[in-house]
Amino acid sequence: MPSENLSISFPRVFLFEGLPGCESAHVWISIPIFVMYLMAVIGNSLLLSLIMKERHLHSPMYYLLFILFVADIIVCSSVVPRMLALFWMNVKEIPSISCLVQMFFIHFFISFESGILLAMAFDRYVAICNPLHYTTTLTNTLIVKIVTVSLIRGTIIVTPCPVMASRLPYCQNNRIAHCYCDHMAVVTLACTDITINSVFGLTVVMFLTICDVTFIAVSYFFILRSVLKLSSRPAKKKAFSTCTSHVFVFLTSYTLGAFSSVTHRIGNIVPCLHVIVGVFYMLIPPAINPIIYGVKTKEIRTAVYKVITQLLK
Repeated sequence: MPSENLSISFPRVFLFEGLPGCESAHVWISIPIFVMYLMAVIGNSLLLSLIMKERHLHSPMYYLLFILFVADIIVCSSVVPRMLALFWMNVKEIPSISCLVQMFFIHFFISFESGILLAMAFDRYVAICNPLHYTTTLTNTLIVKIVTVSLIRGTIIVTPCPVMASRLPYCQNNRIAHCYCDHMAVVTLACTDITINSVFGLTVVMFLTICDVTFIAVSYFFILRSVLKLSSRPAKKKAFSTCTSHVFVFLTSYTLGAFSSVTHRIGNIVPCLHVIVGVFYMLIPPAINPIIYGVKTKEIRTAVYKVITQLLK
């Protein structure tokens, strides 16, 4: 029980500690963070403009990519500017309401992106396993429904996180051992049992990971089976090429996400290391997604070449 002279209300502000125990590295760690943020914003913005401009990219696969790129920009922009203010100007304070909003945005868009990656796996499944039915199956209406379901799902499973965090007693402890308002980083400050919060957060992560990864794996099992049945070697190569970028993206996202979530619940992980993993989990996928899809997707490469050629004329 907290002592009577300590406030048990929700703090008015929180203070970020950045990298606990590694404060001297703030400036150095900010360099790759800033570079990756620029890569994410510029790369995703360029591909967004390209998809909007080129009419031959107006198809279900690229609509889903468009949504993924938008989500990538939002999720990294919700944390990086505030993080750089901490590392460069030592601005540690964040209003509690802003902290809860940031918490919601971070976890909501991670959940939303998981749903989009699942939809992209379904898109590749239909394109390779049932190509004759692609245009009738992957309609614009279906894409809208998929996006809507992903938005609703994310809202339902993420909203309890900031709500539960705001109802805990904090006993004047408002120093977050992190550089953004991660759910577990905030609730560990509470001076009460947080088992329910921890279990709920882990359940959400496991639900998303197990459900989405299982369906993605099943999709690629059938894709692999169909590709191996092809008699033409060039056809097999083309089919594999259309899938490798997506496989790499979702493996990177889910591996980093699972590691970041689980280490928050393990006591013997160095806090500084955990925070660094959490930061790069937020930045690596948005930074490399445009590169992966730009390099591995022939239609995007062709469109980029076309735009560059027009600019040089």
